[in-house]
Amino acid sequence: MRTVSQSTETPQFELKPLSKDSIDAALDKAEHYRFLNQPRLAESICLDVLEIDRENQKAAIVLLLALTDQFKQSATRAAKRALELANSLKDEYSKIYYTGIIHERQGAAALSSSLPGADFDAYMWYREAMQFYEKANEINKGENNDPILRWNTCARIIMESHLRERPSDDYQAMLE
Repeated sequence: MRTVSQSTETPQFELKPLSKDSIDAALDKAEHYRFLNQPRLAESICLDVLEIDRENQKAAIVLLLALTDQFKQSATRAAKRALELANSLKDEYSKIYYTGIIHERQGAAALSSSLPGADFDAYMWYREAMQFYEKANEINKGENNDPILRWNTCARIIMESHLRERPSDDYQAMLE
């Protein structure tokens, strides 16, 4: 009979590297897993790709989006990592546009939260996202409508959900 030892240490594994030839197929799988609402799988695949091709912008963007898909589970860790990725993107439009997406998804996570004051937080995140989309649209010079479409979505969510800025006396009342 085999005995299983009970260790309190987390096991460490040496991850297996991908081949460079498999990058495109791996990224297709990552996008597929995102669409199947399995962002952890997509994140893992992107990390594998970035391990062998650190400059791969598509992997960075899919990873960023997979992290934002996880905001409801671990918003702080995922948001910090997503913002780092956005800031590492090579072109200015992508940096600004994807930072807007991060803020928009933080707004969505706040809006679906049942925490007190989350609606005010959602408003703040959506407004910040809208500012990034406006900057992205200026850089974009009409090449695509993505920033406008996202800006309009944020505006509609704010209006339909009756979101508004946090009253300044809210903070005072909480301190008393």
